[in-house]
Formats: sequence, C-alpha cells, structure tokens
Amino acid sequence: MCAAQEHRGPDARGMHRSDGVCLGVQRLRIIDLQTGDQPIYNEDGSVAVILNGEIYNFAELRRRLQRRGHRFATNADTEVIAHLYEERGDDLVQELRGMFAFAVWDLRRRRLLLARDRVGKKPLFYADVEGQLSFASELQALMVDDEIPRQLDPSSIDCYLAYGYIPAPWSVWRHVRKLPPAHTLVWEEGRSTTRAYWRLKYANKVSGDPRELEEELRRLVRAAVRRRMTSDVPVGAFLSGGVDSSIVVAEMAAYSPQPVKTFSIGFSEQRYDELPRARVVAERFSTDHREFVVKPDAIEILPRLIRHYGEPYADSSAIPSFYLAELTSRSVTVALNGDGGDESFAGYLRHVANSVTSRLDRLPEGLRQRIAGIARKIPPGADGRGLAPYARRLLVSADRNAVDRYADHVSIFGAQERQSLMDPGFRSSIDPARAQRFIRKPWFTAECDHPLDVLLAVDVSTYLPHDLLVKVDTATMAHSLEARSPLLDQEVMEFAAALPVQAKVALLRKKRLLRRAYAGEVPASTLRGRKRGFAVPLSSWFRGELRDRVQHGILARDAPVRRYFAPGALESTVDQHVSGRVDRSAQIWALLVLSEWHQAERQPGTSWPTGLGIGAR
Repeated sequence: MCAAQEHRGPDARGMHRSDGVCLGVQRLRIIDLQTGDQPIYNEDGSVAVILNGEIYNFAELRRRLQRRGHRFATNADTEVIAHLYEERGDDLVQELRGMFAFAVWDLRRRRLLLARDRVGKKPLFYADVEGQLSFASELQALMVDDEIPRQLDPSSIDCYLAYGYIPAPWSVWRHVRKLPPAHTLVWEEGRSTTRAYWRLKYANKVSGDPRELEEELRRLVRAAVRRRMTSDVPVGAFLSGGVDSSIVVAEMAAYSPQPVKTFSIGFSEQRYDELPRARVVAERFSTDHREFVVKPDAIEILPRLIRHYGEPYADSSAIPSFYLAELTSRSVTVALNGDGGDESFAGYLRHVANSVTSRLDRLPEGLRQRIAGIARKIPPGADGRGLAPYARRLLVSADRNAVDRYADHVSIFGAQERQSLMDPGFRSSIDPARAQRFIRKPWFTAECDHPLDVLLAVDVSTYLPHDLLVKVDTATMAHSLEARSPLLDQEVMEFAAALPVQAKVALLRKKRLLRRAYAGEVPASTLRGRKRGFAVPLSSWFRGELRDRVQHGILARDAPVRRYFAPGALESTVDQHVSGRVDRSAQIWALLVLSEWHQAERQPGTSWPTGLGIGAR
C-alpha cells in the first residue's frame, strides 16, 4: 500500500506494527527534515500518529503544550497531534489550522481516530469490511488490499455522469468510502462511526466602513500567506494571471527576501491562453518566472491521470494542472495557489447569473414556462463559451425550481438527459436520488438569508472539495509537490462568509471587496480582467487533432462506455459536436475518461453492474 503511493512521499517510509494493527506512511520532508519522520508518538509510546498535510499553527500549539508539561522529541508539526489527543481526545481537530488527513492509534484503548481538514484539501479513503478497517490517501493504494471487494457502484457512475466526479462519502467501488471534509471517524471494537466537527456559517454578517473591511481582509490574507510560506524546503507559487493567484504572489513578494519563483501554463489557442496576463504580474513583482504550453498531444497523459485519480474524474483542467505540477516540482517542493477565492468571494459567472435568475421564481409559472420554451429555440452554440450560451442554459430551466435549475447548470449530463440516454438495464440499477441529494442537501440546510450565499455554501460543500481540491492535490502529489492555499485559510473563509453579499457582488461585478482591497497593489488590468480559469480547448481538439481518439475511445463497438447508454445515444452526442451544431466537449471528455478508466480496471475479480450483459472479468 505504501509503495502504491510512494510519489506522495518519496523521502521516507515509516511503519507502526502492533497486535492486529499496521500504520504505514510515505513522507515528503518539508518541516523538520532531520527528526520529523513518522510515525510519531507521545512520551510513553501509547499514542501513534501519521499525518498527510501540514498543521500551520503547530508552533503556537507546541508552546502551549510544553507549558502544560508535554515533552517533545521532534520539531515536526505531526507531534502536536499526539499530545493534543492526550489533552482533548477527538476534539483536538478544533485546535488545528491546516490541511490534513491523519490517523491516531490509541494503543491502550485499541481505538483509531481518523480526521480530515475542514474543506477537504487532503483525501482519505477507507473500507470497513467485516469488522476490519483499511484506509489510505489514494484509492489505488487502498485497493492493494485484496480483501476489499471490487464491486462497482452504479449510483456512483450516475453521479459521475452528472458532475464529472464522485462526491464523498461515495466512491466508484461499493465497499469503499471517502471520509467527508470536516469529519472524524472512530473505529473501535470492529465498528466505525463518523462525525462532523465544523461548518461554514453565513448568517451573522459583519458591518463597518468598507475601507476597514478591506484592511481586515488584507490582514487576514497576509497572515495566511505567511503561515504557508513556513518551510525547510524551497517554496514557489502557481500564477495564472487571475485575481486570486496574483494576490497570493503579491503578498509572497512583499514578505520574501528573494524573488518569488512563479510558474504558469498556457495554450497555443489564444482565447484560452493566460500566459500574457501571468507575465504582467510576474513583471510587476519581479518574480523568477517559468512557463509551459499545453498542446493537443497532452491528452496522452490520460492513462497516467486515470492511474493517479483512481476513479473516473472528468475535470479537463486536470491536464494543464498535471503538467503545471510537473514543471513546478523541478524547482520547488511547495507551491502556493489562489484556490478558494471564487468560492468565498463569488468569482464564478454562475454566482452572478443564478443570483439574478433567482428572481425568476417570483414570476407566474406560465410566464416561466414561456421563457424556457423560447430559450430552447435559441441555438446553443458550437463552443459553449461566452455569455449567450451561458444565458441560454439558465433560461432553458426557467420553469424549474431554483435548486434543480442550479443542479442542471453545474451538470455535465442533466438529470433528464441522463435518464433519456441511459441503457434501461443500467438505469434500473441506480438510485437516481443520490445525484439529486448531493446538491439539494447543502442547498436546503444552508443557513443563509440571500440566494448568493446559498450558492456559495453549496459550492463550498460540493464543487470545491470534490472537484477542485481533488484535482490540485492529485496533480501535485503525483509529482511529490505540496500545494498550499492561503485563501482557504479558516479565518479568511469565515470572514468572507460573514461579509454582506453587496461586498461580494454588485452591479454584476464579482469579488468586489477582494478586488478593491488590492487596488494599487495588484495590476489594474489583472483586477479588471475577465476570469478564464484553466479551460482546455477540447471543443476544437475533438473536431480536429483528437477526432480519431473519440471514435476509438467512445464509438468503437467494444468501447466500455457503451454499457451505460442506449443504442445510438453516443453516436448522436458525438455527431452533434463534430458537426459544429452544439458544443458537447464536456460530455465527450467525461465519456472518454470513463471508457479509459474501464480499460485500466479490466482485471480478474472485478464485478460490474448486472443487467448490462457484461459478466465478470
């Protein structure tokens, strides 16, 4: 199991063995290079700890614990967990600020505590089979345990087709779970129980002079960046040229005595290329800057992506992220990024658009039906980019309620589309409510007074941990690179959640307070720039250089993905895209990934869903 994820920590391997228990860890040495190897124990060796991640406030915790009489044998952040467990038991997670997945084995009580950080920056898979618990940071490592049945979960495949990823607590395998963010798991006497320990709150709003709020935001971001620059190995930053990563680089440059090492990635297609924007920021802060250009043949890394992600994952920005991590790892071991700014400060077009269209719910049902009918007659567009297709996608669902409208908007295959395209045998094997509940549960439990805050609360519970953070952690750790996200600092997120919505979006302007807080520090062209993200030009690639890859991977008679769809459904989807009538690149990419994942998983002992004429392999 350790060998299967050695890339996450190639510097050292540690083991703890006792009666019926084995803990293994692969360490990437970042803090306390000499004495920090794991497992780490308390004074008498009765508590063993392994940690994936970083505890940013470990120095403060260490000083407090020493004053209370605890003796430390290392200078590592991991050791504070062992002593905090002695003091606070499972509630130790309330004290920790950082990104982490850890295990605490209590030898005296024969009790295991697993925990995951608040927003899910570090992964944790587990399987509880017949009273035996196995767990790992990656699915491929967990599945080395041959006592875990390789039985596919059809409802997870349905979630994947909906969102492009499989959300916690589920996985692609029926007997494997993911510990959700901000949860602990206790295993004792052959039984496991999980508990949530934190939730972001939006109800209690702060007030004050806008300039005071801007200054407080800068203070919090500055402190978060500086905490994440603590390292005994070289540190750099991902620089996209967008607002969030530029702010992080600005704060790093103000604190670092040396030029900050920055890394950017782009495309030969100009409309997707952000390298010129990144150069503006690099020049402004005199960084040591490096670039990489992604071309269509970059898709050849798909087998590697599938191996590292372990289950189907269809965010195509995983491609540039993977290459960016590889480029960055040649120079540094730690890279800061701007992740989390959009989810906290309302940076996506959907935040503005859905906030505006929420007013549709006030209109009479008949009028909303007419709006939806007119929108369906508007051609969707050949590449899916720009405001027109975006507006169409929202208005098409004007006759639906707000939560279902949002779910369809963030879906690759919408609920009705999946039902109509699926093979009847496969459709009968799934729980269609699972994908629906994934959005509806955080939507209806969000304690918010404004539709915009509801959208942000849903994103923090869904897209952020299950897509964005999975992508970054997997891409970086595949190259033994640690990614740190200052804008996902707990205090920054809680301050952002408490801001009035007018400080986030006003007059269709996104991330209003964040932009104003850094006016004069970050280049004005950056703060005014339109968000592009890590969009990949799949639309043109699938009509050109990668057309044959689509034909072979999806439309071939023996293509594994055919098992899930009715006859003619895949041909229709591909034909609509290739002909230029509709942009189906997101759907095609999801199908291609799913098909190639199946190819990689063809091995004895794997059980596929019944009713599809598949049989055991």
